[in-house]
Amino acid sequence: MTSSSRAAIAISMAVQNSSLSKLQSFNGIFAIYKKQGPTSADVLNTLKKALLKVVGIGEGTKMLTTMLAGSKKYRAIGELGKATDSLDVTGNVIEEKSYDHITKEAFEEKLKQFTGEIMQVPPLYSALKKDGKRMSVLLKQGQEVEAKPARPVTVYSLSLQDFSPPYFTIDVECGGGFYVRSLVDDLAKALSSCAHIKELTRTKQGQFTLEEHALKEDRWTLTDISQALQPCPKPSGQHKNAKKAKSRHMPTPSESKGGDGDTND
Repeated sequence: MTSSSRAAIAISMAVQNSSLSKLQSFNGIFAIYKKQGPTSADVLNTLKKALLKVVGIGEGTKMLTTMLAGSKKYRAIGELGKATDSLDVTGNVIEEKSYDHITKEAFEEKLKQFTGEIMQVPPLYSALKKDGKRMSVLLKQGQEVEAKPARPVTVYSLSLQDFSPPYFTIDVECGGGFYVRSLVDDLAKALSSCAHIKELTRTKQGQFTLEEHALKEDRWTLTDISQALQPCPKPSGQHKNAKKAKSRHMPTPSESKGGDGDTND
C-alpha cells in the first residue's frame, strides 16, 4: 500500500468519524418517502447505509409511538372489474365482474356508507399474525389461513377525487388498524362489482405529511436530516409508568392485534 493510499484511507475514516459524531448528536424524528415497490425493510436498509448504518436517532427511537399518534391519510388509485387475492396489484386476479353500471353519482353515494365508525375485516395478506407468524407469510408458504373477524375502525373522511372507469382515485383519512385495501374491496362489492388497489400512497401519519416533511432518497443527507428533525417531548411520568406496565405484562397471541393497517409495502 502506498503512502498516498494510506493517506486517502485515513482522510476517509476521519470524515466518516466526523459524520458519525454529528449524527449521534441528533435527537428527534424525521419522515422519509417510501416509493412503491421496495418494502419498508428494504428502505430502512438503504437508509442505514446512507447514515453510516445508524438509523435510530437519540430519544426519537423511544418516542415514535407518541409522535406518530393521530390519524392517517391515504390516496388510493383503484381499478374496477378485477379482484385479486391480495386486494392490490401485486396479487393474482381471482375474479372479474362488469362495472359498466357504476356511475360517479352512485360511487359517491356509496362512499357515505363507509364513513364514520364501521366494521372491517382485515385482508388475509396482512401483517396480522397467526401462531406468531404473519398471515401473509403463511399464505405464501401455501398454508391455509382463516380471515380474522370484523373489527371496529374509524374513517374520518372519504372523498372521490377522480372517476374514469375502470380507474378511480379516493382520499381517505382514518384511524389506526384500517386497511384501504379492504375498503376498496368492500366498496366495489357494495356496488355489485369487484376491484383492487393499483397504487396506494400514505400522505399523512400523525404530525408528518408527505408534502411537507417526507425526505426523498436524494435528500438522505446529514444536512437535510438535521433540518427535518422534529424534536421529541420528554417522556412524562405517565408514559414511563405505562412502559413499565407493558414490560411486566406481555400480551398473549389472542390479546395482540398485530399490524396497523396498510403499510405501502
